[in-house]
Amino acid sequence: MTLPADDRPLVIRSQRVLTPAGVRPASVHIAAGRIEDVAAWNDVPADANLIDAGNDVVMPGVVDTHVHVNEPGRTEWEGFHSATRAAAAGGITTILDMPLNSIPATTSVDALAAKIDAARGQCVVNVEFIGGVVPGNLRQLEPLADAGIRAFKCFLTPSGVDEFANVTEHDLRAAFPTLRRLGLPLMVHAEDPREIRERPPGGDVRAYANYLASRPASAERSAISTMIELMAERPTRVHIVHLSAAESLESIQDARLRGLPITVETCPHYLTFAAEEIPDGATEFKCAPPIRDIEERDALWAALIDGSIDCVASDHSPCPPAMKQTDGDFFAAWGGIASLQVSLPATWTGARARGASLRQLADWMCTATARLAGLSERKGRIATGYDADIVIWNPELSFVVDQRTLLHRHSVTPYEGRTLYGVVRATYVAGQQVYAG
Repeated sequence: MTLPADDRPLVIRSQRVLTPAGVRPASVHIAAGRIEDVAAWNDVPADANLIDAGNDVVMPGVVDTHVHVNEPGRTEWEGFHSATRAAAAGGITTILDMPLNSIPATTSVDALAAKIDAARGQCVVNVEFIGGVVPGNLRQLEPLADAGIRAFKCFLTPSGVDEFANVTEHDLRAAFPTLRRLGLPLMVHAEDPREIRERPPGGDVRAYANYLASRPASAERSAISTMIELMAERPTRVHIVHLSAAESLESIQDARLRGLPITVETCPHYLTFAAEEIPDGATEFKCAPPIRDIEERDALWAALIDGSIDCVASDHSPCPPAMKQTDGDFFAAWGGIASLQVSLPATWTGARARGASLRQLADWMCTATARLAGLSERKGRIATGYDADIVIWNPELSFVVDQRTLLHRHSVTPYEGRTLYGVVRATYVAGQQVYAG
């Protein structure tokens, strides 16, 4: 499915176009990078460049609000060239780049300029940026917002890299008035460092159970409670990233009922894997917070389906293989999962098994994430006036993940060998084809 090089008006049609009104036969008319009209299936001009997707689903491109690209400074971990091509192959048309683990971290306007310069000419999907909140950079927050970042990010526990220090309650109290005035969400890695345990003395560092016990759900619960208390004092948009334990959702729901502007995401790996299935020494599964048990996985799915969890983002965080291959030592291995290219099919595989709809999937991965990023007026929907960022995919077809076909810079992934549903046929950004399967 390729896009002919001509100037005729582009029309993409299918028997299954996911519109705000639901899935229906339609033709999507595209001009100058925007959707000009969503018309009847057979409403196609005679001179159109027609892409007929048959019965494949035509959906808004995924907006992934949690991606670690790491360029400049740690481009050997992941760079814009490889990350954006992996994104396109996974039906993702917009990514938000996290402010770490690049060097410098995106905690100043100069560092943001270095990011933008590094990305220039390398990207095949839209790239937006997130700024960091760290001790001592309060005066950089407004200039970063003025320079166009879409959100801020902070850690309540050590981030794992020296360039991005975690914040304290004191730091947040100082930052909240500025963040509230700017109106941008603060994305929070919510684990309480007082609840995190060191590697077990004399214990088996290869045992996943020991790593799981070192970062208990109580660390998440405590940190989220702290954020809610701070929001009650100084109402500010807060977004909890990569929720791994559903037990915190009651306090989040209570905060919402009190009018506090808190949102929350989970990730494909928490929805796909379970602690009981992770072999000892299998450090490709290591992330923070950790993947929890089957009961937690099912609770996250229930919360996502009933709307308690707002959205799904990948938290794509790869590293050189040597940083994972630590003789199976979970405490020494890098904590991050490479998943960008498979996040859509991984999420859909679990969703279809639980009776969730394509429309719900698009809400979680396109509409809600576009809203979080402040892009909802032009991305995340197939509707007139929106950017022509589109994925064509078949949700009924399955495939086996083969790391040799992944376009991330490093292909180590816990998804290797797993059967997933949802084959991406083509991806378009501003009406231009950037991937053909």
